[in-house]
Amino acid sequence: MALDFSGQNLRGRNFKGRQDLAGANFSYADIRGANFTNANLTGANFSHAKAGLQRRWAILLVIVSWLLSGLSGLLWAFNGYLVSLIFDSKLDNQIAGWTALIVLIAFFFVIIRQGVAAGLGAFAIALALAVAFAFALAFALAFALAFAFALAFAIALALAVAFAFAGAFAVAVAFAVAVAVAGAFTGVGALAGAFALAFAFAVAFAVAVAVAFAGAFAGAGVGTLLSIYIGWRAMKGDEKHFLIRNIAVTFAATGGTSFRGADLTGADFTQATLKSTDFRKAMLTNTCWHQAKMLDRVRPGSTYLQNSQVRQLLVTRQGQDKNFDRQNLRGINLKAANLADASFIGADLSEANLQDADLSRAKLKQTQLDGTDLTGATLTGAYIEDWGITNTTKLHGVRCEYVYMRVPTKENPDPLRKPDNNQEVFADGDFADFIKPIFDTLDLYHNQGVDPRAVAIAFKNLAENHPEAELEIVAMEKRGDDKILLRAKTAALSEKSQLSAEYFDDYNQLKALSQSQQLLLVEKDSYISDLKNMITTALQQPKSYTQGNTIMSDISGINIQGSSNVSGIAGNSSVANLGTISGNISIALTQLPDSPDAEKPGIKELLSQLQDAIIQSTYLPEEEKAEALEQVKTLAEAGKSPQESTKQKTAKTAITMLKGIFTSLPAVASLVEAGNKLLPAISKLFGLG
Repeated sequence: MALDFSGQNLRGRNFKGRQDLAGANFSYADIRGANFTNANLTGANFSHAKAGLQRRWAILLVIVSWLLSGLSGLLWAFNGYLVSLIFDSKLDNQIAGWTALIVLIAFFFVIIRQGVAAGLGAFAIALALAVAFAFALAFALAFALAFAFALAFAIALALAVAFAFAGAFAVAVAFAVAVAVAGAFTGVGALAGAFALAFAFAVAFAVAVAVAFAGAFAGAGVGTLLSIYIGWRAMKGDEKHFLIRNIAVTFAATGGTSFRGADLTGADFTQATLKSTDFRKAMLTNTCWHQAKMLDRVRPGSTYLQNSQVRQLLVTRQGQDKNFDRQNLRGINLKAANLADASFIGADLSEANLQDADLSRAKLKQTQLDGTDLTGATLTGAYIEDWGITNTTKLHGVRCEYVYMRVPTKENPDPLRKPDNNQEVFADGDFADFIKPIFDTLDLYHNQGVDPRAVAIAFKNLAENHPEAELEIVAMEKRGDDKILLRAKTAALSEKSQLSAEYFDDYNQLKALSQSQQLLLVEKDSYISDLKNMITTALQQPKSYTQGNTIMSDISGINIQGSSNVSGIAGNSSVANLGTISGNISIALTQLPDSPDAEKPGIKELLSQLQDAIIQSTYLPEEEKAEALEQVKTLAEAGKSPQESTKQKTAKTAITMLKGIFTSLPAVASLVEAGNKLLPAISKLFGLG
């Protein structure tokens, strides 16, 4: 029987490592400061629970933030004093004052535009330049007065930047911490109080110093206001100040509720208050966050909670028309979410809960859906090009009138609609039946001169040797001029990889036999003869999809990935399913960091554009597309460490291969234009010039 802690005061309780908390009820409980590290909380109910800091920890953290504010005020006061030297009678002091003023203005500009991390870099560079300039000028002019001026300049520059950075950093962190812990106290105006106290401490210290140094108070006031602005922007989620936010959230989670390493699979945090809570290394598969409060104040570690857009989606379940391309959303709970017109191109939604979600017109190109629960979801108008469903994808009760097998373009806004007749729609349950035979199959891909008789004999031998696999041909798909994909339905637990390997070993041996030797094997066998004739007919048709004895329209846009779909390749084993390669590229790209500047694409963004250009090319043959995509995959893997010499050599080879592939295309091909634009930019990011 599950334990019941509902409504109880569990502040500071230790549940570390407990394995008997599966399904436990913590609804409406006060779990501030509780320790659930490494506990088994599968299916636990934390709805309306209150997590975070206990009062004594909150008081301690606020006091620390005040001390930081005071330190900041002191540092800003010294900066004010340096600037006041402008009015000193001594020339070297005036130089120091003007230097400090110019540096502070530049520093303010860098901090506001680029963030604290950029300010730290500016500090290091300015300090080095100051020392170098001082000695260079002294030796160049070769007399004592020049050295004195240069040294005054160097000292002023170094002190101004050092105090400015330290002051801005200290009070920004202090204010951010005050914001992060505000709310641990009851009453109106907790946040305003934290702000007022932080500012008061900073200014109080500044006033004390101002008695001794003229101009210090003004410098402290301006600097403190700047720092408070930085802290406020950081807690608003401004990416430029992520360093301040991360430090503040980490600091504020000290002593708070800990779920570090806990198994929260299927746990429910509906309307729970979660500020100052640690979720590092927690297992968050199918965890419910609907209407959770202050989810932006948790310590997320490397979980999907680190993404602000994803956190917002989890809380509101409103993702209509939003872009989640190439996001790692594995195990996310979006039950009944509004995802109409959303884009999940290349995203990983494996093991996600999408029950009753509205995915109307959603872009699911190359989306990984292994083990995803789509029960009752709406997929009408969705774009399912190369999507990665498997036999573990749940499609029961899916509502779908029609889908598109390609993502729309300007030239083709209505690409490969299914059903083909625009006046027809899928009846209830038809979509799941339409999709299921495609992914519950053994796929046998043949290239380089298909021998229909050898195919027929090898398949018959495989079926006879493995009756438990219940092999049954359900489709044939022509690829290019002389390639064919043979699709066979199998029993649920069949080892498809083993079956594929055995089939192609037999096929390659049979293909090497003479026609007379093959005829001896097929004499009086009508099954082989019929199958051979079907394959021959399919190869002679335009690109088509053959089911039974019926030639149907091409549906090659569907690519099924995962353990249930093993594609064997006869002849040249390097030619693989384009969708599978694209899916692997998308997975590799998710492991690369996003470009920090939206206007300057990084390796991840450039490779994504190159991948799309290759796939959409109408001039590039299937085999060369596969080879080009393999090179993009190589670049994506190398992009994890682009400055390593071995990775640079790998990237250089891949780029050379791509250039060789593109040179065979006509100059008017859009892929040529894309290659000429993207490859030099990619080379530059790998440090290849």
